[in-house]
Amino acid sequence: MTFNCEYKEKGYSRIRCISYNQINTSRFPSEKKRRDMDASTDAAAAALRPPMTKSTSFFMDIVVNPDGTVTRPDIPLVPPSATGPAVSRDVPLDASRGTYLRLYLPNPVPPSPAKLPVVLYFHGGGFVILSAATVFYHGYCEAMAAAVPAIVASLEYRLAPVHRLPAAYDDAAAAVRWLRDAAPEDPWVAAHGDLSRCFVMGSSSGGNMAFFAGVRTKGLDLSPAAVQGLLLHQPYLGGVERTPSEAKSEDDSMLPLEANDKLWSLALPVGADRDHEFCNPAKALPPDAVSGLPRCLVTGNDADPLIDRQREFIGWLQERGVEVVAKTDFAGYHAAELFVPEKAKELCATVREFVFANDA
Repeated sequence: MTFNCEYKEKGYSRIRCISYNQINTSRFPSEKKRRDMDASTDAAAAALRPPMTKSTSFFMDIVVNPDGTVTRPDIPLVPPSATGPAVSRDVPLDASRGTYLRLYLPNPVPPSPAKLPVVLYFHGGGFVILSAATVFYHGYCEAMAAAVPAIVASLEYRLAPVHRLPAAYDDAAAAVRWLRDAAPEDPWVAAHGDLSRCFVMGSSSGGNMAFFAGVRTKGLDLSPAAVQGLLLHQPYLGGVERTPSEAKSEDDSMLPLEANDKLWSLALPVGADRDHEFCNPAKALPPDAVSGLPRCLVTGNDADPLIDRQREFIGWLQERGVEVVAKTDFAGYHAAELFVPEKAKELCATVREFVFANDA
């Protein structure tokens, strides 16, 4: 089975078509191995870009084992980068939980005397798969760090079903506290970061996490850090009653209905239904839960099975007095920014506009 991913390297877009059974002889391929993989796939890339279908969705490759564990699809992981549009390195968060942050610094750092905002980022994967080191999330964070520009801190968090929700929320809240407790001493942040301009961002299940990280930490004194906004890209939400966009997603190429149902069954607390607050906060959270949240950017794509749910979520936030910048009319499917360079540029431009809105 083959899937396509696109990522930025040395300032240009490169398409990699990688077969699951051809990769990951080690956890992190060496730089030489990555170059060899690139060389062997570039010539065939244009011919090997089949249209995405339900059968090629990596969510459909999650296997639930008899003991309740899962076998995850084998998707490439990459190490931190010493070259490219952003350099990166990993720093520990909680060794007992196996969590860390992958930091990205624009390469080169812009010459402006103003320091860079800090974006704490949570990857997607339905709470069940993927990593901060997954090749396309690594590539997107590189691109975002360079394009905004910003220091990006991407969280490696615990996954379900071994660690069902709220484990990921606990890790996300710990990452927010890192902005206060450890970020000031980090050499990249100390030299180049402005902790008074922090933003918490996530995509898909990471967007859900960014919301709950905001809810959980909104009353904390994070000084010298300050969270100025939440950026919720295509937040992963649900409910018992299907929306029209969910109901017609049986054959969606990225998030088919069958996969959507499986992910929530693996991620939610045992015995919880889809109207649980982790899945359907608009129905289950108390009215004052979002009081005091910073301004929120909520973005979504028009062909995403989750788009109806995201628009309902925006209305719910606004009804409770949260300042929301809503941009849910982008063309494209769920997670398109990870695979289509033009969509990544579009999202980065939207992030940049939101982050620097108060600088105008």
